Amino acid sequence: MLIYIAIMGRGLPHLKENKDKIDMKTLIICSGGLDSVTLAYKIAKEGRLSGLISFDYGQRHKKELLFAKKCAQALNTSFDVIDISGVGAALSGSALTDNIIDVPDGHYAKDSMKVTIVPNRNAIMLTIAYGIASARRCSKVATAVHGGDHFIYPDCRPKFINSFQNMQNYALEGLSQIELYTPFLKKTKAEIAAEGARLSVPFSDTWSCYKGGDIHCGRCGTCVERIEAFNIAGINDPTKYADPDFWKQATEKGVA
Repeated sequence: MLIYIAIMGRGLPHLKENKDKIDMKTLIICSGGLDSVTLAYKIAKEGRLSGLISFDYGQRHKKELLFAKKCAQALNTSFDVIDISGVGAALSGSALTDNIIDVPDGHYAKDSMKVTIVPNRNAIMLTIAYGIASARRCSKVATAVHGGDHFIYPDCRPKFINSFQNMQNYALEGLSQIELYTPFLKKTKAEIAAEGARLSVPFSDTWSCYKGGDIHCGRCGTCVERIEAFNIAGINDPTKYADPDFWKQATEKGVA
């Protein structure tokens, strides 16, 4: 999950009339994946897009950064990549930051998927995003955490989101009032895919796979979840997968 912060003022043509309204500015954490790109399109349609920001945290591949950039270009907004790779290097022991650890195959319900946790990753990224949002006088920071993240990732759960908001209220007291906007917090991946289809999100211009090959692997937790979501939502999935059928086995058993 990378984060791109959409910068203010250069959105779609119909957003121009709102660009000077402080209360309309939302800074988006965008990884280039299905969820965060859908979130960016949602906020753009609502006329509140300020910009995108993504983080280089030393992840095993940078492919998602290219897709976050594509999203910013499609919405005609600016973006920044924040380099925290030095921090990421210190957060060893995750398959996402340590190339000697294999990315596991299977469904997110597997305990083995916990090896993809980067300790405090979202907390670190959100803290930086809040600082930037305050400096830019944005009123919201948006992130695309969703119901499917709760099992594995503690910093995607409602208790964390609520606590983080409370902490930032104190951290920026007297300086800024910034809302943590998480419209997908209780939604499933299938519901996000359905919303993306309504928003005409170009799904082929999103990247989910943890392995970072030429095409999506079809076997890692994010690929399995992505294929399953399109299937449940009844939406055509334009994504090419190296193994397009593995998800059936993984979702039936909850294990690979």
